[in-house]
Amino acid sequence: MPILKRLQSYLDTNKIPYEVVSHPKAYTAHDVAQTLDVPGDLVAKVVVVKADQYFVMTVLPSTWRVDLKRLRDVLEARDVRLATEAEISNLFPDCQVGTMPPFGNLYGVEVYVDQLLTEDESIVFEAGTYVGAIKLRYKDFADLVRPKVAVFHHEPSKIED
Repeated sequence: MPILKRLQSYLDTNKIPYEVVSHPKAYTAHDVAQTLDVPGDLVAKVVVVKADQYFVMTVLPSTWRVDLKRLRDVLEARDVRLATEAEISNLFPDCQVGTMPPFGNLYGVEVYVDQLLTEDESIVFEAGTYVGAIKLRYKDFADLVRPKVAVFHHEPSKIED
């Protein structure tokens, strides 16, 4: 099952236990949750933003949205906007568009995790492809990535099933 080799090697090198989960093609974290039949709040979604002149990876439960105004305050930035698809493709060239794992440290991108995600024992996230995800303990993720934890979520998305 294809997953991002860079990520797999990183986890293996650091002796982090994880589970690779293959699933039918899914283009969003919400779709991943549905195909795996797991609660959406256990699936971490990655939203890349451009804050002034630098990129930041934000990670939060797939059922929530990034509040850009809150995030601007957290980042102490003048301007915060969603990164474009072209910018994301350039930052994460070995990932299929929209499937980057929450390991910005592997790409030189700072990572911010919403407080909500820290409350779960384990997280599931896309692993660089439309057909593969990884499940691991949140603590292991945090120990490796050392994300900054903040509150930047917005009310849950109104996603229809």
